Amino acid sequence: MKSKKEAAVRRALLEHYESYYRLAYCFVHQEADAMDIVQEGAYKAMLKAGTLREEAYAQTWIYRIMINTAKEYLRKYRKETVPLEEGYMAGEDENVDFALRDVVEKLPLPEKTLIILRFYEDKPLAEIAEILQENLNTVKSRLYRTLEKMRRELS
Repeated sequence: MKSKKEAAVRRALLEHYESYYRLAYCFVHQEADAMDIVQEGAYKAMLKAGTLREEAYAQTWIYRIMINTAKEYLRKYRKETVPLEEGYMAGEDENVDFALRDVVEKLPLPEKTLIILRFYEDKPLAEIAEILQENLNTVKSRLYRTLEKMRRELS
């Protein structure tokens, strides 16, 4: 018999698969690698479902697992990302600002993660704080500093 926690994790994985895939893709910019990350993250989530504190936070908990899996994947394989023109959303919008994407790509992983969650995944700051297990004010100040850094880089 499956536990309520396992059921909550399975439901979150199925309902939010596309979001987890987009998140992984933002890190690696290659379909196969992103799918590997999501598959590995889903496996870890199901394996550790019993450690989930509350079923209501399954989605947030899985986001954290996916982020950590993506970072681990990058460290392990030292993947080179494809040029931005070939990467995320290329060809979908003629007016894509590649300079901005370049700046995001050059950010250290903690800052890049913050930008991906806030602007690519459109997560509210409170949820980002939960996902990253940080204080809300810390997230706000890190985001502000990161955006200032990006503005300087773009000017």
